[in-house]
Order: sequence, then structure tokens, then C-alpha cells
Amino acid sequence: MLEGKELLEKTKLLSKKSEDEIAKGCGYISPSGRILKKSFYRALIEAKGYKIGNRRQGKNSNRSSRGRQTEFKTKVHGNGNLLIGHAYTKKLGLEPGQEFKIDLKKESKTIYLIPLN
Repeated sequence: MLEGKELLEKTKLLSKKSEDEIAKGCGYISPSGRILKKSFYRALIEAKGYKIGNRRQGKNSNRSSRGRQTEFKTKVHGNGNLLIGHAYTKKLGLEPGQEFKIDLKKESKTIYLIPLN
């Protein structure tokens, strides 16, 4: 993620693009692909020399600025589907179209995904 002078220079180069494209071009994108607009705008304001109020202090000081975080948990949906999610497949380097064998261990309620290729 660009900051300071580099951020200002890059936003100037991308000025004819949409806000989302500018933020992406400056590196303000999460591992799951979400655009980190709040972080981008904060960095842009600070790069222009303005100080923004102190961030919250305490045990959960980063909580409001982190966005959604990857948690290694999921739940079975009402339709019976079990979703893993993009953040996890990306973390493992899995690609669209990759195939897996599903191996179930009923007694321990464990699911194994075994790559076929």
C-alpha cells in the first residue's frame, strides 16, 4: 500500500480512472479482493498533510480499521451447503476449476479435500 508522496504521485497518474481503480492501483485491496476504501482515503488525507484524530486505543484498537478478518470457521447454511470462501482458497493457492475428492470420516465428522490433479 502506497503512502505519502508515492501515493499522491500514483493517484495523480490514475486520476482519469474510477475511485475503486485508483485505490486498487495504489495497493489498497485485501487478500480476499475487497477494496480498502477507508484505509485508502485515510492514507490520502494524511499524505496531503492533514492529521486525522487518534485511532481508538485499548484491547480492540485495530478492530474498526481491520475490516473483515479471516477466521478459520464456517457454518452449514439453511440449504445444507458448507461454504469455504475466497479468502481460504486464495490462501491455499487454489485455482478455479481445480477438482477434489471429498473424503468423509463420519465418526469424527471430519471432511478432507484431496486434490485430483
